[in-house]
Amino acid sequence: MTGKVIVVTGGNSGIGLGFCRGIARAGGNVVIWGRRREKNQAAAAQLATFGTRMMTQEVDVSDEARVTAAMSEAIQELGRIDGVIANAGIMNHAGSFLQMTSEAYHTLLAINQHGAFYVAREAARHMKARHDAGDPGGSILLCASLSALTGTVGMQHYNAAKGALASMARGIAVEMGRYAVRCNTVCPGYTATETVKDAGPDSPLGKQVRERTPIPRFGTPEDFEGIAVYFMSDASRYHTGDLVKIDGGWMANAGKANLSAGRGA
Repeated sequence: MTGKVIVVTGGNSGIGLGFCRGIARAGGNVVIWGRRREKNQAAAAQLATFGTRMMTQEVDVSDEARVTAAMSEAIQELGRIDGVIANAGIMNHAGSFLQMTSEAYHTLLAINQHGAFYVAREAARHMKARHDAGDPGGSILLCASLSALTGTVGMQHYNAAKGALASMARGIAVEMGRYAVRCNTVCPGYTATETVKDAGPDSPLGKQVRERTPIPRFGTPEDFEGIAVYFMSDASRYHTGDLVKIDGGWMANAGKANLSAGRGA
């Protein structure tokens, strides 16, 4: 990753920080986008030990003008953008589809779906310009969720946003491949972050995850370091339009229960 510059939205915590850590560990330069300056700076301080260049920017991805300006600022400061990971998002539970308000629906889509669109579009514009100047190549990774593939009670707005990312990535891949720009989607499974808590094996969610996941634990942000390096490096130069699940095998098991009964033999 030496010499490459990668923008990670929502990169100051959780899976986003895991993406950043993997890139920095592999020698890449990282631009952290987040809404809170102090949190951005704390994340950059954690990554400073790897000795690569860090830049932080306060960005609300639902603000189209700010996304456009921030991308330009990063390019001006670091000279180029080789890859972006559109990871910023929120999660809220409406309780039931019947009680979901239009405000809740549109607020979530403004960040999770539309924000990712702004980020991917601005990155693609820069990468196309580099291609035309004789410097082709670039990678866009959209961070979706298993919710892009499954249904969830009271989370239809989240399902809609994450499913849209997977579809948008395929469209970007088809159009931008001629410019050596690739686009893929990663779908995390249950991962312990600020929004998803592992309350232990006796909690309802903890019990479910451990019984139904072939690798019987929650994911961690560290589990996403490798996929970030792969998709942001030239190792994935012929890989585009794909959806990759990092879920400990949850979907391979189709979420079935009592998997633990076969363990220990």
